[in-house]
Amino acid sequence: MSSSIFDGLSPSEVARIRSAGTTLTLPQGWSPIAEQTPADKAYILEEGEVSVRRRGQEVAVLGPGQILGEAAILNRSLRTASVVALTPLRVIHLTGETLERLVVEVPAFGEAVRSATAERQGPS
Repeated sequence: MSSSIFDGLSPSEVARIRSAGTTLTLPQGWSPIAEQTPADKAYILEEGEVSVRRRGQEVAVLGPGQILGEAAILNRSLRTASVVALTPLRVIHLTGETLERLVVEVPAFGEAVRSATAERQGPS
């Protein structure tokens, strides 16, 4: 996946999303999302790579421009996977409430988030 969650958004929309979140740096090996836990935050990767794991098995590697943790928030479900930092990360941290608000208030972002979620979940 080389596309970014910000592709197709205007510079002002990107600035609005960035300013709504908090930029954090996380160390290699850190696990910001744990499988089967409640969903209260999402992250947009700005730098670094993460391993997405289900039941301990890697199912994807995500890099800059990707969003993670959004599906469980939007689906109001427990996390379906854990995320582990393969490298040091710089991320935009979004609370669940902030993500839900941005999806509604910035329609192009909402569409990009729903598309990313659907792509990862695959056919039902």
